[in-house]
Amino acid sequence: MSTNQPAQAIAADPGGATDAGVPDARRRRTILVTVCVALMAVIASVSGLNVAQPDLAVAFGASQRTILWIINIYTLTLAALLLPLGALGDRWGRKPMLLTGLTVFGLAGVAAGLAPSADVMLAARLFSGVGAAMIMPITLAVITSTFPKEERGRAIGVWTAVAGGGGVLGMFLSAALVDVANWRLLFVLPVALAAVALGMALRSVPDSRETSGHAFDTVGALTSVVAVVGLIFVLQEGPERGWSAPATLLGLVVGALAAVGFVVRELRGREAALLDVRLFGERSPAGGSITLLVVFGVQAGIFVVLFPFFQAVLGWSGLRSTLALMPMAVLMMAASGLAPRSAARIGARLTMATGILLAGAGLALMATLVSVDGGYLSVLPGMLAMGLGMGLAMTPSTEAITGALPRERQGVASALNDVTREFGTALGVALLGALLSAGYRHAIDSRLDGVPQGPADTAREGVANALEAARGAGSHASALIRASQESFVDGWQQAMWAGVAVMAALFLYILTRGPLRPAPVPEGGADAREAADAVAS
Repeated sequence: MSTNQPAQAIAADPGGATDAGVPDARRRRTILVTVCVALMAVIASVSGLNVAQPDLAVAFGASQRTILWIINIYTLTLAALLLPLGALGDRWGRKPMLLTGLTVFGLAGVAAGLAPSADVMLAARLFSGVGAAMIMPITLAVITSTFPKEERGRAIGVWTAVAGGGGVLGMFLSAALVDVANWRLLFVLPVALAAVALGMALRSVPDSRETSGHAFDTVGALTSVVAVVGLIFVLQEGPERGWSAPATLLGLVVGALAAVGFVVRELRGREAALLDVRLFGERSPAGGSITLLVVFGVQAGIFVVLFPFFQAVLGWSGLRSTLALMPMAVLMMAASGLAPRSAARIGARLTMATGILLAGAGLALMATLVSVDGGYLSVLPGMLAMGLGMGLAMTPSTEAITGALPRERQGVASALNDVTREFGTALGVALLGALLSAGYRHAIDSRLDGVPQGPADTAREGVANALEAARGAGSHASALIRASQESFVDGWQQAMWAGVAVMAALFLYILTRGPLRPAPVPEGGADAREAADAVAS
């Protein structure tokens, strides 16, 4: 099946290349380091401000809703622009797009660090998201269009490790800066990483671009932006505003209609389409996308649960809480690097299924063992299994997506991979967070007998609210604290068992419909891709 328009990839900046047009081994290592440094800058900015919410509220005199928008507008802009900017990078040139993105991202980071007001901060974060959307798909596209087939899996494994574990490292460094210095220094790390990546990219990253006989799919790009903005808005704002609030319902209607319009447009466009949605009828891209959606959703949901557990139940600081996540992040990064070898030996399907099984087992371990008295050791085994499993599943899933599109369309393939991750993250936070909250409220009702009405009503809002309410509960303070902590654990278990059910369904799907092994990235043209599909399916 033909999935993309006839195109020709034009490689510029051939210095340091072999006779076959592939950069030599030393330059490939430099390219990999460069794109990973750029990716780390983007990933660190996704999670960094979460640890500074109280400081931002005090600095700007802003409401909690405004602070959440300062944090969320970055990810919203990033997710919305990934697909159109990834496609533009294929046409304009991947190196110019990367350099422009790093420049925009760095300047916006400086503006955010110096922002005198919440309005300036919002604008700076929006432009940071624009820059990040230029950077993120290009980093993976540079790898898939530069590295030879025999090295591509290992390089994607390194990229996946940074994408998966970089967020935890960014949170740790951010928490350290907030604890020992000032929240404005949170922007130093991303800006410094962007500056380093910019300097390295100027010297080492080759340029490649696509020529096409078709005009850029502007209508498809615009409808994709509206669809992503609408649906991500619903996932971000639903828990805060309420799922039946007018703004939430409007976002859902607009996003859903735009998504339907995008699919119809792309089916009609065929070779001229921004993204051929017929790809999702094939095993590799469908299996890879669904796996990343679920895995990143579960990972994000785990963080929603773990941070309150560490801080409100165990009484840890933000820095110590983030440090507690490092074992999971380290195992995830190590497993991401090992996954290509496993996929080469036993196949992508079994590697992905093994990772999903381990991740699901980790969720079940946490749901079974977690307790107030058990503390950190009651969740550590589950965290380790989760880290190992997610690392094994992510790399072959990413390869399955990038292998579904020819080499000259890797900006689109990379953007699709990234959009899937962003949707999964937003979905996991919204759904697992809602299950946790519902489970907590249900559990605490039966534990508030004898507690005065005022503190009891406050305690129902959440475990952090309960700890605050305990200060005015007099002789009921210790009982209220214990009730809120035990109720949080009950809610935790409900959310985790829901995650286990989702992972079990994904495990069965991959066993029956997953790719047999990593699909090779076609070197060009529909014929090459059809041959690759036959091998991967």
